[in-house]
Amino acid sequence: MAMLYPLKFAPYLKTVVWGGERIAPFKGISTDQEKIGESWELSGVKGHESVVANGEFKGRDITSMIREYGASLVGKHVFESEGEEFPLLIKFIDAKGDLSIQVHPDDDLAMKRHGTKGKTEMWYVVEAAPGASLYAGLTKEITPEEYEKKVADGTITDVLARHDVHPGDVFFLPAGRIHAICSGCFLAEIQETSDITYRIFDYNRPGLDGKPREVHTALAKDAIDYKVYPSYRTEWKEEENKENVLADCKFFKTSQYNLTKTFVVGNFKELDSFLVVICTEGHGFIECTGLEVPVRAGETVLVPAAVSGLAFKPRGRMKLVTSYVPK
Repeated sequence: MAMLYPLKFAPYLKTVVWGGERIAPFKGISTDQEKIGESWELSGVKGHESVVANGEFKGRDITSMIREYGASLVGKHVFESEGEEFPLLIKFIDAKGDLSIQVHPDDDLAMKRHGTKGKTEMWYVVEAAPGASLYAGLTKEITPEEYEKKVADGTITDVLARHDVHPGDVFFLPAGRIHAICSGCFLAEIQETSDITYRIFDYNRPGLDGKPREVHTALAKDAIDYKVYPSYRTEWKEEENKENVLADCKFFKTSQYNLTKTFVVGNFKELDSFLVVICTEGHGFIECTGLEVPVRAGETVLVPAAVSGLAFKPRGRMKLVTSYVPK
């Protein structure tokens, strides 16, 4: 078998009613496509499996790569638990308009209803327009019956926690937490491999076809966590040339790096996992197994578990967000 190397993938660009114009230039893509709200950077979702865009494996999809390389690509413990399905879905999201109010079921409920995983996810804000905000969590504990009434009369946002956002802000969203990205937010999203979303409220607006989009008020009722928590924003401190941990759950561990010099990932072999690397600012190289792969803002790279000597080499300043599946 051919030697594995850091893999880049062709993005899947989604046109949506709330989409903007920032994703294509951020990624350096020339396209006539409009209202691009999402770029699926790395996906194992059936029907939308990412396709390699660089090197010897160009044209191969992620599922066939895992089928052939198994633990060498994703790590032993990941392959044993996930099989041929890549366990994370990585996106850039550009909200020119407000996204619908929504919630995701947990694994148990999603498996019971849909035969698939639920969705725990997180957001890392890359850019934010002045005054940009988002919803995450509740400000007031309500009952399932009160929830249905507030959706019906259009007052559900009255009990949602709204947060002003700035570049570098982080929000961890366990399954069950009501949330919505609002206009002016440009962010990276890391989540379980699942496309199950319950749309609670969509501001009574038409979709791209001119008709109201489907809402899932009843399905969401049993999926929502109705508790109120002290804080919904992740507090973290950015330090240069160090690993800054942003989220650590059973589905993914995500860190940020603000680099001005070479950073050697000395414990990479111990992770027994792939590493997804999202470049959010600047440019440089990912070095491993004697290879240097260039990376720039807007690119996402999959580092296989079997590589050796992993290092990040900025040219000037480079910011990265990385994720892997912990043991």
